[in-house]
Amino acid sequence: MSNYDSVLSAATELSPPDRVRLIDALWDTVPAEAESQFSDEWLAEIERRVDAFQRGHEATVPWSQVRDEALARLG
Repeated sequence: MSNYDSVLSAATELSPPDRVRLIDALWDTVPAEAESQFSDEWLAEIERRVDAFQRGHEATVPWSQVRDEALARLG
């Protein structure tokens, strides 16, 4: 079994809130240049959302609030 497989197997044994915390912690370790490329469809959606935000048509929510609400739903 590879290191990846053993880590994934152990991670699936965690509670849902701990898995979310692990995902958050792992994501913070990924260098920006290593992030995957987005599809044309996703890039168009990102541009649409940024434009709507810049025109004041979208409300924002801090990541900490989104994370806390997601963890509360899982717990």
